[in-house]
Amino acid sequence: MTTDAATAGRGRAEEVIRTRILDAILERRLPPGEKLTEERLAQLFGVSRTIVRQALARLAQDGIVEQHANRGTFVAAPTREGARHVLEARCIVEPEIAALVAGRCACQAGILRAHLAREDRARAAGDRATLVRLTGEFHVRLAELAGNTVFQRLLTELQALSSLAILLYARGGHESCPPEDHANIVAAIEQGDAGEAARLMHAHLGHVAADLDLAEPPDRPTDLADALGIGTTAEGEGTGARRGAASRRTDADSSRAMPTGASRREIAPGR
Repeated sequence: MTTDAATAGRGRAEEVIRTRILDAILERRLPPGEKLTEERLAQLFGVSRTIVRQALARLAQDGIVEQHANRGTFVAAPTREGARHVLEARCIVEPEIAALVAGRCACQAGILRAHLAREDRARAAGDRATLVRLTGEFHVRLAELAGNTVFQRLLTELQALSSLAILLYARGGHESCPPEDHANIVAAIEQGDAGEAARLMHAHLGHVAADLDLAEPPDRPTDLADALGIGTTAEGEGTGARRGAASRRTDADSSRAMPTGASRREIAPGR
């Protein structure tokens, strides 16, 4: 095998590993914080650890995984602030992509209709994992139709991070994208209405954000005693409890020292 062929083969293997990991995240089969070991991945894909290491390095550059010295590689766990940043970026970029597709590619809306049909089949079959992946891929398909490779890479990264944020911060009862949202966006694209496509995409992302609990929790205690609820009052109560216990032990000791039964009657005064 020539050097160029070997390099191409490694590149394809890296892309396969990266794509499979991204798909697992999009389908929410790989949760935030999951450890990804080079040795295990090399066994699963039948490649060298070097190729796995390169694939993980690319994912780390995109923020999809986090690499820690002496600990390994883990699926990223976005903070609430990080999740808000992801949604802010999507709200800026995706309405423009929808408008761009409506203005340039209305004739290719059939591709999006076919995608919506796959979403509907997965929804009807109750195949949640596939539905989750497809509803995320819808946004990447739009970027592909826009014909901008930068948008494609950006949306792939943002969609994966959104899936991780949903796993961490979804409110109870969170479902996949409302089916009418995507259908309405496609209808606007078919009509070549760029402004409406952008408006509908922005509203759709608002629905996604509303399903997430991204408000920062109250300030966390900085001291272990505060975290455990052992403040001044509790400490005083604890001291009182200890004193009470000590007093009970003293009484018990006195009781054991005092003669019982017949012995008491022997030393008691005559009646």
